[in-house]
Amino acid sequence: MTDSQLIRDIKDGDTQLYSILIKRYERKIYSFIYNMLKSSGLESSSEDLCQDTFYKAYRSLSTFREVEASFSTWLYTIARNTVLSELRKHKSTKVSIDDESGYIPLAAFDTLPEQSILRNEKVSLVREAINNLPEKQRSALILREYNQLDYQEIANILGQSISSVKSLLFRARVSVKNQLEPYFHEPKYEEYEGMK
Repeated sequence: MTDSQLIRDIKDGDTQLYSILIKRYERKIYSFIYNMLKSSGLESSSEDLCQDTFYKAYRSLSTFREVEASFSTWLYTIARNTVLSELRKHKSTKVSIDDESGYIPLAAFDTLPEQSILRNEKVSLVREAINNLPEKQRSALILREYNQLDYQEIANILGQSISSVKSLLFRARVSVKNQLEPYFHEPKYEEYEGMK
């Protein structure tokens, strides 16, 4: 069944079908929310906000009009607004972005311990660089790179034009690259006076 068929049947009273929509989008929405909250150290709230998103979507399903956006775009918009609302609540609270409980992918068993440590450090640096981006740039980058959404879907979710989304992504990538450059730049060795 397509999203459209499911939504029609749910609107006609078969509310049990909503669980199919939840199963279809739960991982993607959770991942999006988690990555949005990471910069504020609030990722432990991801599951609650994910449930909140699906609850809000269910309550507002009667107002959903497919001609304006796909269900997934509409759902991501609700998730984004839910996250932004949560971030506003915690705005005055200073929380460290260094979270020891964060998931860092493990290296393959056949790699050396040094490689594993370096890889984990690189992953942490990239995450921190993304977390330092302004909210719209971070949202666009997460939606594109983590959730693999196309430009049109991202534009709909963020309420921007496609060219604005491309610009946000360009600026986000440049910013991440600039933040990471000092860590991945090979030092040039210069001869010091008295050295041959």
